[in-house]
Amino acid sequence: MCGITGFNWDDSVLLKKILKKINHRGPDGFGTFLDGKVSLGHKRLSILDLSSNGKQPMSNEDGTIWITFNGEIYNFLELKKNLLEKGHVFKSESDTEVIIHLYEEEGVNCIKKLNGMFAFCIYDLKSKKLFLARDRFGIKPLYYSLKNKNFIFCSEIKGILESPLFFKQIDLSPLNYFLSFRANTSENSFFSEIKKLLPGNYLIFDLISKKIILKKNYWALSFSQENLSFSYFSSKLKEDLERSVRQQMVSDVPYGAFLSGGVDSGTIVSLMSQFSEKPVETFSVGFNNSYDELNEAKYLSEKFGTNHHELIINQNSIKSLPEIIYHLDEPMSDPTSIPTFLLSRYTKKFVTVVLTGEGSDEIFGGYPQYKFMKMRNNLLIKNIKHFANPISSISKKIPPNLLNFGFRFASELGEKGIDRFNQFLSSDKLSNQYLNLVSLFNEEEKKELLNFKPLNLYEKFEKDFNKKSILNHCMAFDFNGSMVEDLLMKLDKNAMAFSLEGRVPFLDNNLVALMSRAPERFKLKGFNKDKFILRNSFPNLVPKPTANRKKKHFFVPINDWLESELSGLRKDLFSEKYLKSQGIFNPNYFDKILKGFKNSRLFYSRQLWSLLTFQIWYKQFIENEKIKI
Repeated sequence: MCGITGFNWDDSVLLKKILKKINHRGPDGFGTFLDGKVSLGHKRLSILDLSSNGKQPMSNEDGTIWITFNGEIYNFLELKKNLLEKGHVFKSESDTEVIIHLYEEEGVNCIKKLNGMFAFCIYDLKSKKLFLARDRFGIKPLYYSLKNKNFIFCSEIKGILESPLFFKQIDLSPLNYFLSFRANTSENSFFSEIKKLLPGNYLIFDLISKKIILKKNYWALSFSQENLSFSYFSSKLKEDLERSVRQQMVSDVPYGAFLSGGVDSGTIVSLMSQFSEKPVETFSVGFNNSYDELNEAKYLSEKFGTNHHELIINQNSIKSLPEIIYHLDEPMSDPTSIPTFLLSRYTKKFVTVVLTGEGSDEIFGGYPQYKFMKMRNNLLIKNIKHFANPISSISKKIPPNLLNFGFRFASELGEKGIDRFNQFLSSDKLSNQYLNLVSLFNEEEKKELLNFKPLNLYEKFEKDFNKKSILNHCMAFDFNGSMVEDLLMKLDKNAMAFSLEGRVPFLDNNLVALMSRAPERFKLKGFNKDKFILRNSFPNLVPKPTANRKKKHFFVPINDWLESELSGLRKDLFSEKYLKSQGIFNPNYFDKILKGFKNSRLFYSRQLWSLLTFQIWYKQFIENEKIKI
């Protein structure tokens, strides 16, 4: 796990400035390579092969291929064995060198054999090309820009912004996605001319023509349900997950796990405890209220015999918000960034690597919205939109426990939440239904809020949903969008702020491929039994109360913060004067939100939080002002 950068000109001063900017990603050392045509840089967080042999940028024997690499390749020993048999000579014990020799054998197709999380650049001196690649699932970030034939890349946007060639000019097109999904799920970043290399993609930059000559998707999630038995998929799941956890425990530095108390992290920690010769270090965070999972996590830690650590945070944790937004590079309004950031800082005192449960909901069907989509389209009458009040009209057709959850979910969001739920029920189009379930701002609300006409996401994503496989298409939508830019970037940016490596065993090549072939009924059985195959494949691995416990959302007290610690900042950044000078938002919609906050507190607090985090980001990155809370 490291920080990488590079560009197609010679500038040692700029290279060192960028490396200093991303020092938090790799404080254990740095390396540079410059040859008059290309500058490559690397900040090292030592995980495997702690010796100087693992230093990067690294080259092959004759110095014709150089790499700067961020991530971990979990099947590197298997790949190395095959390469040794073909006569390749290694000078280190690192996984980085495996990529170099695999590239010598396979060219750009080498990435298809890598199982892990990665973002790297290979400089091929013979072909005079730069080859950039990102892992299949987008676990590691990689940003790039091409301006006037100047090409630059970096693990973080803030590194690219160190170059005087790139100004902090905002691109408003991602705002549409951010307002819907709490994070920017588009390819464009919020900075003009700076893009993300998307998950499962690579690009080739030609140093002669100074052009990107190829940008290609080498992997994409696809579903092909196989009519095989539950026992087949269950046994393969056990095999793949056990292998994944074993491989991701390989480390030359201390490791542990984030333990939330649910079936995802519980399964991971239970396997780690079986494979470890000493008690696993586990870490949990909470606000010490009825909404957190500290008690459930402690229960699991006692069952598994881990060396457990608890971090209890309070209202003052909101003071870290500007620093968190700085490390995220782009606006992100997921409130759990705060506990993730603070837990990462605490965890780094004990370990350098943590295993986490991200990706489970997206591959096993764990989110509540999947139940609602299946219920709406498989159970309820077709012409529900013609009823004046869809909720009351279909109440007798919904299973009682799902109905109660749905009503509770809607009623907690107040009048606005019930209105949004009715919109979900009354729409015929799957994209409209799903976006009304998951979006903070739907398309109608964004029209009122923004001073420009946003792209209609209902229409853009209509082709991404199919009635023949509703669950799989909803899972794929989240897998390619919010999982990457919310969950995975939240983990990467907050953990790497403290040089902590986060690993995600559920996002293993073989495991994801297996679940893409599994029938939907093994993921969401009926309308209520989510993650069915995960909960029933390891009967003795996690206690029954944990295996049967439904998903519990981590509660962050944004309502209290908005009315107390953030009230002054909120008034300044939401004032009519500032909004008009900024020119992005319609001040009238802010008045509407603040009035609605009284009757639909939870619903509008999420919208207020989203807008406030954007405004803090805007102040820090675009207007270059420091924000203190």
